[in-house]
Amino acid sequence: MKALVLAGGFGTRLRPLSCTRPKMLFPIGDQPLMDWTLKNLSQGGVDTVIMAVNYMAEALVRYLGPTKFDLGIIYSREQRPLGTGGPIKKARELLDGEPFLVLNGDVISDIDVRRLIEYHKAKGGIATVALTPVSDPSRYGAVELDWEGRITRFVEKPEKGLEPSNLINAGIYVFDPKIFDYIPDGRAASIEREVFPVLANERKLYGFEFHGLWTDMGIPDDYLKANQIILSKYEEGVRMGEGAKVDPAAKILAPCYIGPGAEVGADSLIGPNTTICDHVLVGKGCRIENSILFPGATVGDYSSVKNAILGENAILERWVKVESGSLIGDYSMIRDGVTITDGVSICPSKEVSESILERRQVM
Repeated sequence: MKALVLAGGFGTRLRPLSCTRPKMLFPIGDQPLMDWTLKNLSQGGVDTVIMAVNYMAEALVRYLGPTKFDLGIIYSREQRPLGTGGPIKKARELLDGEPFLVLNGDVISDIDVRRLIEYHKAKGGIATVALTPVSDPSRYGAVELDWEGRITRFVEKPEKGLEPSNLINAGIYVFDPKIFDYIPDGRAASIEREVFPVLANERKLYGFEFHGLWTDMGIPDDYLKANQIILSKYEEGVRMGEGAKVDPAAKILAPCYIGPGAEVGADSLIGPNTTICDHVLVGKGCRIENSILFPGATVGDYSSVKNAILGENAILERWVKVESGSLIGDYSMIRDGVTITDGVSICPSKEVSESILERRQVM
């Protein structure tokens, strides 16, 4: 079985962090998002993955190489963004001949892909969409099913109150090769808006409902939620990388990940729901919760980070406060005593010496 992973997106809603790396390489717990996806595919019987890449493609190629987790990895490069349908059509020669999986690269799920494939084959349709229930379908594509599991209506990002159900498109599909006949040639195309409604009208589109782990990483809150979900699966509660050092006077609240070579100073309180990546330095008396600190970040004494994300090698000096929803770009420096309020984005390599008390982007 082959799988196509759509990994060419710009990750615009996660800028500035996505300015310097593709979203698929964002850390979640002890490994990047991409690894969680590939592991699940390998365990589900997939043997070959085609990576549809565009933005920062070389970073993905360098990281993954030709094989990982016993999967062969092939790269299909887009010269320009082709939406969700274009990459599928472009990879036709690599996929044609048998049913295949397609996954949005920013989704984390433990879906049983074997069951999904078996369901698709049993139904005999052209496409099967994995569906999962959510409390707010308006951000996604909501569906309506008949008693045989056919999707009778497919509404992409419906208005609140007008959703046909709380079942949404989970961004995981099985397609018959006949799908290529429905995707236009030579241009960007949306599989959700241009292809699925046609298939629904022809009664050739099915839905597979599942209730396991599922979250996407479209916005910072989603990213922090995905991190929380993955950390909660650690049986040991707190996972420590090789060479990590935590002062005996510090306290770590589960679930939490402390990466290789990271250091946490005395009287600091870390967690819960916190990922501290490789070689992060946290001083004394710090408070970090529900946050992600990318490799090499430094948090000076008596600083606090809450519901926020620090980029690679970002530096917070002493007595710095970073509040909910803020994104601190790679190699940025936040000077002593500065407060960064809710929802502030600071671009890479910026120096901030005065508090920012209103939501904005610092270029």
